[in-house]
Amino acid sequence: MSEDLPDSLIPYDEIVQEALRAVVGRVLKEIEHSGGLPGVHHFYITFKTQAAGVDIPRHLVERFPDEMTIVLQNKFWDLKVSDDAFGVSLTFNQVAAHLMIPFAAITAFVDPAVNFALQFQAQADIAPEPHEEAENDVPQVTEDGSNVVTVDFGKKK
Repeated sequence: MSEDLPDSLIPYDEIVQEALRAVVGRVLKEIEHSGGLPGVHHFYITFKTQAAGVDIPRHLVERFPDEMTIVLQNKFWDLKVSDDAFGVSLTFNQVAAHLMIPFAAITAFVDPAVNFALQFQAQADIAPEPHEEAENDVPQVTEDGSNVVTVDFGKKK
């Protein structure tokens, strides 16, 4: 392709990101309607804790000031999914907490049971700070990278 291509006036990257986040919403909506996760499916959901619309307890924001990963597997309840966000209750160190997370705040969605993953562009161009993994559920699962979908539309310089 030519380097003389003009910048797109159509925000393709935003459209694709929105469509992929809708996949997360549809999956969570199906789980909400069925009353639980089928088989061995479980989800790791990473999101920006300071993103607009995120509503989580203050102690979690203090512990995870930039980004946090939650696990939906055995110990979650009150899953409610709307068109632009989801709410869920989890336990952290045996203390229950309700989280409200807009889909726009999600940076990764992984279902290790079937080796499926989506990664999203961060809302800001600021590099995330290192953070501890959430301790709300199951042990860590390592990924080999199969079936991972990564979308990165870098601006042409």
